[in-house]
Amino acid sequence: MKFNFDRMLDESHPYHNTGPFPLAFFFSSVNNVEAVDPQTVKFTLNAPYAPFLSNLAYPTGLIVSPEAVKKYGKDFGRNPSGTGPFRFAEWESNSKVVAVRNDDYWGDKAKLEAVVFRPITDANTRVAEMLAGSIDMMVEVPPNALSEFENDRFKVEEQAGPHLWFLILNAKEGPFADKRMRQAVNYAINKKALVEGVLEGTAEVAAGPTPPAFAWAYNDSLQPYPYDPEKAKALIKEAGQEGAKLTFYVTEGGSGMLDPVPMGTAIQADLKAVGLDANIETYEWNTFLGKVNPGLEGKADMAEMAWMTNDPDTLPYLALRTEAWPDKGGFNSGYYSNPEVDKLLVAARESTDQAERAKLYRQMQEIVQEDAPWVFVANWKQNAVTSDQVKDFKLQPSFFLILDDVQK
Repeated sequence: MKFNFDRMLDESHPYHNTGPFPLAFFFSSVNNVEAVDPQTVKFTLNAPYAPFLSNLAYPTGLIVSPEAVKKYGKDFGRNPSGTGPFRFAEWESNSKVVAVRNDDYWGDKAKLEAVVFRPITDANTRVAEMLAGSIDMMVEVPPNALSEFENDRFKVEEQAGPHLWFLILNAKEGPFADKRMRQAVNYAINKKALVEGVLEGTAEVAAGPTPPAFAWAYNDSLQPYPYDPEKAKALIKEAGQEGAKLTFYVTEGGSGMLDPVPMGTAIQADLKAVGLDANIETYEWNTFLGKVNPGLEGKADMAEMAWMTNDPDTLPYLALRTEAWPDKGGFNSGYYSNPEVDKLLVAARESTDQAERAKLYRQMQEIVQEDAPWVFVANWKQNAVTSDQVKDFKLQPSFFLILDDVQK
């Protein structure tokens, strides 16, 4: 445990260069890790930090073999070593990763002999392979293809998850520095049409920055911004921004991004209907992140984004606080700032009373919805389809694939 966390957090650690560790910020509160005895580890934090235990259970907190790290060095990522129900067998770049049953596993043995993961990035190709029987399971079924699997040959799984699809608005400069304009685009975009038309019912309209999957912290008194183009026009006129030209970053696809190009096109049309001229710039995922994550200042007025998280703290703390502006190391790419939101988020992560945390998060959601630093669009219902030969597969709220009990 000490080796793992020191390796990730201590830049002077001899094996720090065996990373990278893109989610190390999950443990930015850790000051020191001490191995008390062979069965006990002591973490000293720089402040009370309520999400710490859930972060330990996230992939960032999972423990790898120190001996394997020492043996493979920078090539450790190509030689994974673990103690789970499957073990790594083969990795063929851009083609497949193969895991086989670990017969030395300490628990109940996996029922499958092997699992082959294939990256099929084109949605139409993925659907064609599934329909042809070339693959047994497909995750992230394109919304317009779901109906093709509603028969006895397949089984479709759906479950709400902790996901938010939204538009980041540049609150620092340009039209969206005015709250009225941010509210206006929330009224202008027909989110119900996006969810029912483009996404074909695979999501629900979002009401604010916290997904309803976090039931204990979700403010269910909030209602989504209604589709009201006349109110949007009135706010735009009041702000003196009639005919404003906008630069809109759209991605071809990426983690949790749903159907981003058709979504972007539909949003562009809704904005045009209220007199706003949005020019779309489309980028592949990594290029897109390289443009958005450093901040929209001087580049764009709005950008698509999606987050899936394990705790109601993560998204707002990393993407809505003033101290999370990109130049301070965070993901607040639209430069939103509200001192009251900052105070609520810090208090919520420092409280170990869940009822108190819930109260603070609900207050935060009300303020953020009113300030509208984002356009709150959709909460995705994750989905997967399996062939009728696959048994005992279940989706997880965490979006992880747990396959040790699955049979074919």
